[in-house]
Amino acid sequence: MKFDSEFIVRRPKSELAQVLASDATVMQLFPDTEIVSSNAGARETKTRVSALGVESIVRFVFRTAADGGLRFEKICDGRVWRSLVGAIRLLPVNDATTRVQIEMEGTTKALVPEFTIRAPMKDQLQQMTRALRERLERT
Repeated sequence: MKFDSEFIVRRPKSELAQVLASDATVMQLFPDTEIVSSNAGARETKTRVSALGVESIVRFVFRTAADGGLRFEKICDGRVWRSLVGAIRLLPVNDATTRVQIEMEGTTKALVPEFTIRAPMKDQLQQMTRALRERLERT
């Protein structure tokens, strides 16, 4: 299952890479997120979420990519996901404008039909896109 989104920001890639690398940006991607550890360029977060009518805590590891983007991976310790990885890419359009692409790809565990998680994942991607766009445009 793959999800993606993109938008344009009228700022150079180098400026956006600095904003994307900050702890504040990582914490703003999802509401109620905190960084629980940070070492060797990897930041582990935990976020309280409600999915499929169940409250839980999800954990991700975020790593800054060499190209200025951000890669992330869910720690799949629950009942839904077998794997979930993603990336935020910064692609220069010109010297003053950057295309921001967000991509997530994952597989659910055997007893979780993908159609049950598709709508919540689309909502989560839209929420992440709004938060990231707001952060990159105002910081």
